[in-house]
Amino acid sequence: MVLAQLGGSISRAIQQMSNATIIDEKVLNECLNEITRALLQSDVQFKLVRDMQTNIKKIVNLEDLAAGHNKRKIIQQAIFNELCKMLDPGKPSFTPKKGKTSVVMFVGLQGSGKTTTCTKYAYYHQKKGWKPALVCADTFRAGAFDQLKQNATKAKIPFYGSYMESDPVKIAMEGVERFKKENCDLIIVDTSGRHKQEAALFEEMRQVSEATKPDLVVFVMDSSIGQAAFDQAHAFKQSVAVGAVIVTKMDGHAKGGGALSAVAATKSPVIFIGTGEHMDEFEVFDVKPFVSRLLGMGDWSGFMDKIHEVVPMDQQPELLQKLSEGNFTLRIMYEQFQNILKMGPIGQVFSMLPGFSSELMPKELDSSNPKLMNESRMMRIARGSGRHIREVMEMMEEYKRLAKIWSKMKGLKIPKKGEMSALSRNMNAQHMSKVLPPQMLKQIGGMGGLQNLMKQMGSSKDMMGMLGGGDK
Repeated sequence: MVLAQLGGSISRAIQQMSNATIIDEKVLNECLNEITRALLQSDVQFKLVRDMQTNIKKIVNLEDLAAGHNKRKIIQQAIFNELCKMLDPGKPSFTPKKGKTSVVMFVGLQGSGKTTTCTKYAYYHQKKGWKPALVCADTFRAGAFDQLKQNATKAKIPFYGSYMESDPVKIAMEGVERFKKENCDLIIVDTSGRHKQEAALFEEMRQVSEATKPDLVVFVMDSSIGQAAFDQAHAFKQSVAVGAVIVTKMDGHAKGGGALSAVAATKSPVIFIGTGEHMDEFEVFDVKPFVSRLLGMGDWSGFMDKIHEVVPMDQQPELLQKLSEGNFTLRIMYEQFQNILKMGPIGQVFSMLPGFSSELMPKELDSSNPKLMNESRMMRIARGSGRHIREVMEMMEEYKRLAKIWSKMKGLKIPKKGEMSALSRNMNAQHMSKVLPPQMLKQIGGMGGLQNLMKQMGSSKDMMGMLGGGDK
């Protein structure tokens, strides 16, 4: 995942500082130097990194801090705030309103995923109740209209373009006027891109912008663009009034620091990130939860939102009942695996929990349980499913490991409707410590860290509602 390496480096630097017996100037400088190195290696512009380091030193004046102040927390909060400032220009972007026609123009270099992002943006708003439409004003790239047409048809979104007309300004004007008459409240204009910055590209963008008068211009940027991000984003900003940024290909292994630089160059917020090729792999970007996950501090509200998305409310009491009985079947394992897959990449989900990371996924399977099926039955299952017998055996080993964990939850009292803080009373830290793998418990911070996490869980109205204990 893009920026995962950066997040790991920053988290380790903060952890090393936290482990120091005394927080002095030397420890602070070592921590900031590590963070600086990590940001530069991730292609964040040098000036941004230097300014961030200077600001943190101004905020964290160790000599002025009186005895009794928690220096670790003050430093961590200063790092958090400065990273948020780097990603937040301080002004919100234009937000479309249902029922009122808005024109949004997309700009960017060729290969940034602009056309796909246009459709994702339309699809996202369509699901929220908007009536979007797509206009292909990209007459430079062969196949651009075909791609948009295919994507729009798949998402059932109206579109406009031409195989014959070569003037992008004329196509853009005609498309916008047509969809205004059809009462579409979100008209998205896809413009031409180039392999590099060219005067012709910027002139064309200006003409399309003047003709369509967009309410918002979105700069689409490939997360792998590197150190060139700042200059390219700045060039686009000088040509058209860029009001927002969308970063694509965030599911790859690029360094991704250019995304931070683009915000500074355009003085515009990142509003969405593309996390995959599929239409629904498109997420709203929220600065504070993003930075919180980057620093290993988690995103509890985001985690609860994902749970509510994938586990239907009517299934939750039934699931908790099975948990309290300690009975674990292959059917339950299949259903929960399906729910986990719906939540997205497991590493991304783990990063939402304070103290957790994708590296904590247990790599060894416990094989101490009794055998559940003989080899001949495994062979039949392998043949019937078209899989290698080794895969069937691995699945059974995983089932045994999960069944062992599940059995430790036996006896958990099910919270009744209206019982607040039921989770914190019944599923206490002592109980949970027996369930978690030892390396995971250690990463959280032992029993003390687990108790803090359980307090967060117990105080969450969302969690109480999920377990049937919230006010109805």
